[in-house]
Amino acid sequence: MAQVASLAATNYSVDVPMSAPAAKPDWADEFDAKRIDAAKWRFDTSRNKQGWFNNEKQYYAADRAENARIEGGALVIEARRERLSTKRDWGGQDYSSAKLVSRRAYGYGYYEVRAKLPCGRGTWPAIWLLPSTGTWPDQGEIDLMEMVGWQANVVHATPHSGLFNHTKGTQRGAEVTVPTACREFHLYQLDWRPDAITIGVDGRGYMRVANDQPGGLGAWPFVRPYNLILNVAVGGDWGGAKGVDDTVLPQRMTIDYVRYWAR
Repeated sequence: MAQVASLAATNYSVDVPMSAPAAKPDWADEFDAKRIDAAKWRFDTSRNKQGWFNNEKQYYAADRAENARIEGGALVIEARRERLSTKRDWGGQDYSSAKLVSRRAYGYGYYEVRAKLPCGRGTWPAIWLLPSTGTWPDQGEIDLMEMVGWQANVVHATPHSGLFNHTKGTQRGAEVTVPTACREFHLYQLDWRPDAITIGVDGRGYMRVANDQPGGLGAWPFVRPYNLILNVAVGGDWGGAKGVDDTVLPQRMTIDYVRYWAR
């Protein structure tokens, strides 16, 4: 989630078909249990005290039903306007939310997440992948889906690397309008291969970045497993570029399922 307001890259657009493999997924969470499966997910609360990256304004709660729960056979991540001052790691935030990270890391393969997104100025939902160790951006990041509430229904896809990222003005990615992203479920999809990363919605790939640039790992660090991350941020350099509208909160990202097929 390292993108900023002025650098929503749109120069790697494609229009290609995408489809999930017919085989059973190698890993999945259908969110049909009573509670979030602690064997599959952990809560990231690591920067609550000092504050989160990108000047985001939320406190990420751990295993707190108000912010993350199973409801109606789906995962709900909810951002709220509240000060959790009784928490030991509270850093003065005026908002709460949750950030879930997969326990295991996954690499090349096909990822599909069926989700309905939050809207409202100041919200910043994301479905993304990041390695568990190393420095950003050298070790890479794959943003499967990002959307900022002040630009509702426009979703973004971006892979980041040491040589291709917004701090250098070399960011590669694309955006697409999904008119009902905030009202209906859609399929957010990633096809990650050694030679290319393709990202799409509802069976149509709209962004593709190929492994065709010089620079070694600086250009293409996407050679090892990454953890899958689900979160809803509040504010921040991009999500909060036009402020936060407290009247729209609470807002939720609802995820019907997460599925992964290994290559």
